[in-house]
Amino acid sequence: MRFLLDPEQRAFADSLNAMLTAADTPSVVREWSRGEHARGRALWRRVADAGVFALAVPEAYEGLGPRPVELAVAFVELGRHAVPGPLVETVAAAALLTEPGLAKRLLPTLASGEALATAAPAGAYALDGDVATTRLSWDGDGLRLAPGPDGPVRASLDPARRLTRLLPGGELLTAEPPLAHALSWARLATAAQALGVGLALLDRTVAYVKQRTQFGVAVGSFQAVKHQLADAKLALEFARPLVFGAALTMTESDVAAAKVTACEAAYKAARTALQLHGAIGYTAEYDLSLWLTKARALHGAWGDPGECRAAVLDGLSGGGRRS
Repeated sequence: MRFLLDPEQRAFADSLNAMLTAADTPSVVREWSRGEHARGRALWRRVADAGVFALAVPEAYEGLGPRPVELAVAFVELGRHAVPGPLVETVAAAALLTEPGLAKRLLPTLASGEALATAAPAGAYALDGDVATTRLSWDGDGLRLAPGPDGPVRASLDPARRLTRLLPGGELLTAEPPLAHALSWARLATAAQALGVGLALLDRTVAYVKQRTQFGVAVGSFQAVKHQLADAKLALEFARPLVFGAALTMTESDVAAAKVTACEAAYKAARTALQLHGAIGYTAEYDLSLWLTKARALHGAWGDPGECRAAVLDGLSGGGRRS
């Protein structure tokens, strides 16, 4: 089965790609990793103005959704340009806030981009808790609005993914948050983001091997190099229909399959990019590193490969549910 985007979806992707290309996202990412959020927040508002976060918010609460297919289209482009910030976490927060009173209170600002959200289990590290304005955590009592970050920012493998613990306690929002529903939306967004990261890594590597020469010819003409690039391309193209197929069905098992496949394809593209770039690929100053580290970080975000494969097996045995 082939999953093809319709003309409106392709135009949406093209418009996001053009906007993010003009935004010089590598410099924005580097500033964000240093804790300088001004340009990142401005870019966040432009992404929100394009309707990206509204796709996860129902129309009743000033959103455009829920529209998981269009959300996946958007997150491929966000990954392709390595946009920083708690992107997936904002989607997860929107999926957690389904109770009408909470939705009316908190979702409009998420849809508009006025608020940034992060979400994590109580006691775990949350992404960008220092800059998020809506911090959600959950424990045995239910979903809480955490009062703020606890302690200093902690660095991660991806410098743009700044981690903080959330303070315990806070306002109890609901005793029964839809955690499985939110996890599926978070995994879908992560899978689409990883697919975009992998595509960017492949494009940059193809361009590089066309320019780099050995023995008087471009290294991209070597058969071994072509084979490595072809393997990375196949992995990404295999992941693409799984991502959009999961967006159509939104079953836990399909989303888990998309997440593990897309993240492993991006990780394969990262390894290939690093090897074919040679020593320059290891340097933090080279922009390629922004995608290399993100591919590795997304690999384990919102469920490692073992957890996702277990969800797929559960779905095959009849336990999968629609989110």
